[in-house]
Amino acid sequence: MERQFSASTLEDAYELAAKALQASVIDIEVKIIQKPQSGFFGFFKKDAIIIASISTQKENIDSSNNIVSEIKQKINTLFQNVCFDIDDIEVSMYDENTVLVEFTGEDSALLIGKEGYRYKALSYLLFNWINKTYNLMLRLEIAEFLSNQEKAIDNYLISVIEMVQDSGAAKTKPLDGVLVHIALKKLRVEFPDKYVAIKTNIRGDKYVLINEYRK
Repeated sequence: MERQFSASTLEDAYELAAKALQASVIDIEVKIIQKPQSGFFGFFKKDAIIIASISTQKENIDSSNNIVSEIKQKINTLFQNVCFDIDDIEVSMYDENTVLVEFTGEDSALLIGKEGYRYKALSYLLFNWINKTYNLMLRLEIAEFLSNQEKAIDNYLISVIEMVQDSGAAKTKPLDGVLVHIALKKLRVEFPDKYVAIKTNIRGDKYVLINEYRK
């Protein structure tokens, strides 16, 4: 919301605006409507007039902080009575569209489950809630499981990328749910001008296909 302020100097007008908007001077956006003039023998003196508002960037940062605090409080409340020995669950913004949720602690690896089945279930549940409520994506890290999976995919995709560069097309081996989405994201970055999509074979296994767009 924009508000108008006036004072004998621009500095004083800025300070008035910051105080009224309850923000620091660097966190407000200002339009100068009138610059101050000292006048002549007291005549024709003009005050500085500005229109000020909280900067959009500041509002976005405040909004993100509020969302992070709310998600953290709710997730920690949800897991406070679990039988696993885990640390306080950390929540932060991974990027402007993604929230990072991190599980650590002595028993945190047990949350992953055999072949990552608990990780997939937990990721699915948290994503549905966070995406629906806050319109954000989720990056779920449990005992560095996701980071390790990304490293494994990076190594595997070296040969796939070379195959695409040589022949123009390729497909990955069947990949688990978490891995196939990691591979999809990385291959789309590597080949922005190609058709890169998840496909399903007759056995129901998912893989990533890379080829030219059909004309």
